[in-house]
Amino acid sequence: LAALAITAAITLPAWFIDRGSFFYPADWDAPLAEPDAPLPLPFEPEELMAAQSQRLDEALARLAPQRPGAIDLYVLTFGSDGSERVFRNEALYAQRLFAERFGATGRTLALVNDPQLAGVVPLATRSNLGRALAGIAARMDRSEDLLLLFMTSHGAENHELLVSLDPLPLAQIDPEWLGERLRDSAIAHRMVVMSACYSGGFLPALANPQTLVLTAARKDRTSFGCGPDSDITYFGRAWLQESLNAQTDLLAAFETAKGAIAEREKAAGYEASEPQIGNSPQVAAQLQRWQQALVPGEPVPFDPEALARDAAH
Repeated sequence: LAALAITAAITLPAWFIDRGSFFYPADWDAPLAEPDAPLPLPFEPEELMAAQSQRLDEALARLAPQRPGAIDLYVLTFGSDGSERVFRNEALYAQRLFAERFGATGRTLALVNDPQLAGVVPLATRSNLGRALAGIAARMDRSEDLLLLFMTSHGAENHELLVSLDPLPLAQIDPEWLGERLRDSAIAHRMVVMSACYSGGFLPALANPQTLVLTAARKDRTSFGCGPDSDITYFGRAWLQESLNAQTDLLAAFETAKGAIAEREKAAGYEASEPQIGNSPQVAAQLQRWQQALVPGEPVPFDPEALARDAAH
């Protein structure tokens, strides 16, 4: 009896130990929860890409031809990060501002990556940008007219401009590629404006006698004002929305914008972005001649909802 009592005292407690929960949670053998269903895309990726050639050709065909004896301004805007609407807003606003206030009505084209506009507006892709530059060059007087290329997106420290619209696998834009496309266009008077972090890194490849370049930041500095809660970047607000609605000299407006940006960055405690210029006396002189004949329109209000609504129709 004593031996049985000792054996029971040793072995019986083991039957009441919860052995299954030592290495696993209590519900380790419960059915796995169903994963959340992905949100439906507002576009079908393959159909969207297949439609780009026709959509861009139609947009180029709508551009007004150049006027003999007059310096016409052609504007191409490029908002290429589809994850934040701030870039869509900035590209569409630049298009409207130059059309309505700076006499470019009928001579503007916007390339935009935005999920809601993907079915109606040509995408901001590298291939579309190259074709748009060639198409505009074919419509204009390349020795007389002006091209303004306004690009807005995230910029990387290696000086690539982000091109993104999930889930599409899109190529990025680097300074050398863009410089080659601009040279291929054979447009004699080009102004490139880049609203992006580290955009000063594009200057060596772009700035030349035929190309005047404005950038939102030094090659080793970030710019500010993007993000999901932002409607327009610091640079877009200062140069487009404020300075160019107060004056019509594009380069003087840039100098005014630099001061406004520096003040906002200092107030926010940010390291200064230091916008840069790669000047071209040849392009600056043509800008001056164009400005002398300009009859400016009224200031253009910045209304992101109206911009998106109008672009959709």
